[in-house]
Amino acid sequence: MCGIVGYIGTKEKRNFLINGLKELEYRGYDSAGIAVLKEGEITAFKATGKLSNLSHKVEHFSSSGFGVGIGHTRWATHGKPTEANAHPHWGQYSYIIHNGIIENYKEIKDELLKDGVKFLSQTDTEVAVHLFEKNVKEVGDCFKAFEKTIASLQGAYAILLITKKEPDVIFFAKNAVPLLLGTNAEGEVYFSSSDAPLVGLVNEVVYLEDGEYGWAKDKEITLLKEFKSQHLDFKTLTHDKISAQKDGFRYFMEKEIYEQSLVVAETLMGRIKDNSVVLDELSHLDLSSIDAIKICACGTSYHAALSASYMFERLAKIRCNVEIASEFRYKEPLLDPKTLFIVISQSGETADTLEALKMAKQSGMSTLAICNVDNSSIVRTADMTILTRAGIEKGVASTKAFATQVVTLWLLSLFVGEAKGTIEESILQREIAALLHIPLVLKVNESVHEKIRRLSKRYLHGHGFFFIGRDLFYPLALEGALKLKEISYLHAEGYPAGEMKHGPIALADSELFTIALMPKNLLYDKMKSNVEELGARDSTLLIISPEPFELADDFIKTTPQTHMMSEFFEMMIITQLLALEISIRLGNDVDMPRNLAKSVTVE
Repeated sequence: MCGIVGYIGTKEKRNFLINGLKELEYRGYDSAGIAVLKEGEITAFKATGKLSNLSHKVEHFSSSGFGVGIGHTRWATHGKPTEANAHPHWGQYSYIIHNGIIENYKEIKDELLKDGVKFLSQTDTEVAVHLFEKNVKEVGDCFKAFEKTIASLQGAYAILLITKKEPDVIFFAKNAVPLLLGTNAEGEVYFSSSDAPLVGLVNEVVYLEDGEYGWAKDKEITLLKEFKSQHLDFKTLTHDKISAQKDGFRYFMEKEIYEQSLVVAETLMGRIKDNSVVLDELSHLDLSSIDAIKICACGTSYHAALSASYMFERLAKIRCNVEIASEFRYKEPLLDPKTLFIVISQSGETADTLEALKMAKQSGMSTLAICNVDNSSIVRTADMTILTRAGIEKGVASTKAFATQVVTLWLLSLFVGEAKGTIEESILQREIAALLHIPLVLKVNESVHEKIRRLSKRYLHGHGFFFIGRDLFYPLALEGALKLKEISYLHAEGYPAGEMKHGPIALADSELFTIALMPKNLLYDKMKSNVEELGARDSTLLIISPEPFELADDFIKTTPQTHMMSEFFEMMIITQLLALEISIRLGNDVDMPRNLAKSVTVE
């Protein structure tokens, strides 16, 4: 998730912009930049890589005295992580920073190209600054031009824009991407993507709502929505930086569960165009020579890999084998150069996965990393990388990393099927439509969360949990059990529902809790029979399904969906919240569970 900061005032702007961006590093980025408008002139700096590279560039730059400044950390979506694609982007006399995606940027760009506009980047963001300047020329007023520009944009965005024609103003707009503004007794105005950069600098903030836009200048803020003036609803800002980073949530894990809608939208950005999957990262991959896929991973990433194996075979019609990296390393595996070798890791430093990757490279296989951390060891070693764009995940028990991994692998399965001609066009379009719907599915339903919180008090004892599912929901059952084990320290197992009668059903009694994943769009009747077998043996049943189940001791109703992956992600959230609430009731440290590390860099 990109980060935004902005400032209007007399203090040294460089310091706030750089320090504010540092507070947003946890969101993840691959380039950064700032622009300062002072005394009618704009000075801008951009750099790829870590913020230290940008800090070095600006260390001798001074910007004290009244002025305005904007800063941005970018995670590449449209265009590679280069200085040209880094923000801010400029027109003839204006600079802009933007988080999100402008869905109709291609149409806008085509019109601007006809007008002779020259583009310097591959980004969607740059069209907005050129469109603003075109509107200024047409309407002769910057405020009306900005309003007209925002009305033309479709998609998700948080925007800050500065222009020489209004040198004491920052224009802002927000839709489906976080943006807030703050003020203090000195009359300064600050902008940010989250609370953390503003702690200690402002007393109160306004959390902008979708569709709101406006302009701020010295001691004056105008807020509008749909051309109508809006009330500025200021709220007191916390003075605890860690609490500010949690955005009001009790734990980072809880915050990260709620962030999944936003980060999956980031994962998809720029990767679906013209009803097709576009993965620029794989431009040099020759799929004609690939006849199978092997995936290696550990822990949560292994569960994402298992989920992918169903999608590769079902959608792309290509053989897919999944192995636990720590086992793969020592089994003397047979490695075929015609097999694409994929590794998955949140951190990019997982020792067993890295060693498996090295083995594959030595055998001459094409290698691909699915990873969340750019420039990590696994990313540097693999031939190709697709970044999941989940942002930094502080909770040790992975949540949003898993969601973005599964979405990335789903995209990849469609890309492979399309490239090899093994997926029907109607199925491809159905899957793309389903993919684009997932960010909406991932919005947490507050009433469902409250029901889970209340239910959790019943699940603090017993001799264990069985999470059961079939097909794609078997890896989800494994992941649900892992989440509960990691943070509650209760014994839990994920199991294929059809296998229960082959031994584990011997454990069934009233103190065995069965968490049954029962999607309507996939093997519902088969699951129903499996659950009835457990109910007949007095297992306590918690059913997660859109369909009421008469034997259920507890029931969490999901939303009726038309695609099994929508059900997958809705049930994923429910299992994550269940683990969270049980752990909280047990008094455990949710973010830092005992014996575990976020990045497993040893065998």
